[in-house]
Amino acid sequence: MPYERSHPIPHAEGLTERYGARPPVTGGRPNIRPGRVIGLAGLIRAGRPTPRNRFPRGGPAAVAGLLALMVSAACASAPASPVSASAPASTAPASAPYLPEPTGPHPVGTTSLYLKDVSRPDPWVPEAKARELMVSLWYPARSRGGRRAHYVTPKESQLILEGKGVTGVPSDVLSRTRTHALSDAKPVGGRHRLPLVVLSPGFTDPRSSLTGLAEDLASRGYVVAGIDHTYENFAMTFPDGRVTTCGACEITTDDFGEKAVESRAADVSFVLDELTGPHPKWKSGILIDPSRIAMAGSSLGGASTIEAMLKDSRVRAGIDLDGTMFATIPQKGLSRPFLLLGTQSQHSPGGEDPTWDRDWRLLTGWKRWLVVAGSVHPSFTDYHLLADQIGFDLGADLSGARSMEITRRYVRAFFDLHLRKRPQPLLEEPSARYPEVDFCSPGTRTCR
Repeated sequence: MPYERSHPIPHAEGLTERYGARPPVTGGRPNIRPGRVIGLAGLIRAGRPTPRNRFPRGGPAAVAGLLALMVSAACASAPASPVSASAPASTAPASAPYLPEPTGPHPVGTTSLYLKDVSRPDPWVPEAKARELMVSLWYPARSRGGRRAHYVTPKESQLILEGKGVTGVPSDVLSRTRTHALSDAKPVGGRHRLPLVVLSPGFTDPRSSLTGLAEDLASRGYVVAGIDHTYENFAMTFPDGRVTTCGACEITTDDFGEKAVESRAADVSFVLDELTGPHPKWKSGILIDPSRIAMAGSSLGGASTIEAMLKDSRVRAGIDLDGTMFATIPQKGLSRPFLLLGTQSQHSPGGEDPTWDRDWRLLTGWKRWLVVAGSVHPSFTDYHLLADQIGFDLGADLSGARSMEITRRYVRAFFDLHLRKRPQPLLEEPSARYPEVDFCSPGTRTCR
């Protein structure tokens, strides 16, 4: 089962046929220091942006597996090869994976948009003279009848699993994932009545990796726009059949993180223009309230949320789901509401990633810093839940179903508070219903 790995892999699967393939980068190995023993949680962390606010020269870590692998110091001197995950035959799923039911009162509809920004070239593939994007929209729908949307295509499933180094499961297993949104269902809502939430996935992950969260928000009356940041994921399909893969995985530059969040912020602003402008590309765009827009992202998507808020004042509130920060917040600070929600091991105050401590004082508006005990990096996406169903142990002390419930509940509370002005006691103090969630006080480096 895949999870987001925030570093480029040692080889790329190639680009689209239109632009041709690039030669693979060889000689990569897991980013493991001599003498260090790393379990699965460490491998997951090894696949994230470095706390020095940049990617190492020459390209970051190789593909890490999803099984509970123990990698000793001998691995650092072993011949270079990617680490892959292989599921025993007994772990093959007996039935299709599925996402949990949305918790809101509305049926959920979904549709996809192809958008083309001719004002700028693609940042990762110079041959592409315009930035092409795919966006999924989820929204409250009128009817519960219709055809359920696909999670990913069989080809996308294959490329995602190959990119993540996952073997031992059917290559199309992700395409069988059961969703709840109905394709092209008629939306419900009045003119400028629905708040909009933008979702940005982790590096190498497609927009579908946040479907469980998106469906839940839509069932509660939000329009949700999930953006595929082209060439930053292992697989994405355009309407004409072109399939792109991870061109950005081949970039070897010290300022990769900064470039990535700047590009994503530009993607977000363009998508907002296309959804809320005078001639919206979504035929029901008139339902969106342009004064109530917020954003959340997983990992690199979370880091990109800060950059998007700095560059575009339309984004009124933001959430970082376990992402290392790359954007430079000005000394005057960012006064709009912000929520940090992450793993206890990585993102407690004084933890392995110092960027949350660094930027906390620069968040000058409403803010909370929450960590979830027992979670791992994929816990804030669909992939922890799906991994459990397929039979992979990510090394978490929390189940994927519980992590999905927590993510949905706290994300929704934040948006209900800041886009709908509904009081949220859940965000004021620890909850007996969610004892895994700790509120952190960076000044004292404690969480309770």
